[in-house]
Amino acid sequence: MAGTTCDCCIVGAGPAGSILALLLARAGRSVTLLEAHHDLDRDFRGDTIHPSTLELMDQLGLSERLQAIPHRRMERLAISTAEGIETLVDLKTLNSPYRYVMLAPQAQFLQLVVDEAQKCSGFQFIPGANVQKLVQDEQGVVQGVCYQSPDGDWHEIRSRLVVAADGRFSRLRKLMNLEPEKLAPPMDILWFRLPRQPQDEVEQIAGLLHIRDGQFAVVLERPGEEWQIGYAILKGSYGEVKQHGIEHLQARIAAVIPPLADRVSSLQSFQEISVLSVEVSRVACWHHPGLLLIGDAAHVMSPVGGIGIQYAIQDAVAAANLLNEPLQRGTPTEAELAAVQQLRMPAVRAAQRFQTYVQETIVKQALTGHGAFHLPLPVRVIQRLPLLRRLPATVLGHGFHQVKWNGVVQPPQ
Repeated sequence: MAGTTCDCCIVGAGPAGSILALLLARAGRSVTLLEAHHDLDRDFRGDTIHPSTLELMDQLGLSERLQAIPHRRMERLAISTAEGIETLVDLKTLNSPYRYVMLAPQAQFLQLVVDEAQKCSGFQFIPGANVQKLVQDEQGVVQGVCYQSPDGDWHEIRSRLVVAADGRFSRLRKLMNLEPEKLAPPMDILWFRLPRQPQDEVEQIAGLLHIRDGQFAVVLERPGEEWQIGYAILKGSYGEVKQHGIEHLQARIAAVIPPLADRVSSLQSFQEISVLSVEVSRVACWHHPGLLLIGDAAHVMSPVGGIGIQYAIQDAVAAANLLNEPLQRGTPTEAELAAVQQLRMPAVRAAQRFQTYVQETIVKQALTGHGAFHLPLPVRVIQRLPLLRRLPATVLGHGFHQVKWNGVVQPPQ
């Protein structure tokens, strides 16, 4: 079995894993980043890059390259009902040089991060690495991983720390028998695309939560000639939706998003739809001797606000800040691993409570109610009080607790 050694082995090259790999590699640590897939491209992955991440990329000197990626900017989040359009979050009020959410293909964002990490001498990226086993000593301390390459050969990586950044269906989490506590969101999401036309009025379509007659959808402005649609359905009802047929779904989409009614017929079959089973969950303990969980492996966020990527990247920043020096000295202690969770857990809990509130008071009402839709009283109060009006933008743009990178850079060779 072929083998190698490094300071940190990161499993999963999504936002959390890639950012952590870059930060540690820049700090002079030897890092191996493993990705089960052969490339970084996934359909209907989150394409949102929030202000906190834009600030981080600026600090890393990567803002200009990031801005060169074809993208759109979302400066507000609003709600569209039969009564009109009302702004929920105005990011132009945010105290940041980046007062918008960037909508850019996640694959290109990740490729930029990995390409930058590859400039560091101690970094190695291995795609197509299917991790199947953890390497542990007699006391159960994790000391590395075993993965199978596309040619069927087995490889072993020994490291001072293994980081599980392998997503909501984390293989490493299952190997450690860590079960997440699941909350009960009321919805699933159907993701698909509809054609964009030159005459489309962006402010009447994109960045809006469209709510009408027991239906709920969000429209995102993608670069190019398409709109990305997230159409909410009651939890577990996809089978019923399919039974009614594609024409019935087309009619429902046309009713909830009137400006796109003239092109719903382009959605020809359910094969063009990706179903996201919405989950909100978190693991009680993110660490084990030699192992740390971050991002979706530690906590799965609802798509509400598109903040899952933001929180995963903030986990990575916290881990880099807290674990760089311990990795330089040797193997991080479990107390040092626990410090990452202690820093991040309050913000994760607050964000999940916020998402649950939105799901129960807005999404559930939208999916089960009929007639006029009314925003919950606390939301209306926030909108009308100038001192509170910036609060939603801060929560969406920076999270409940923004962790800033401490700026460690790789020492001169």
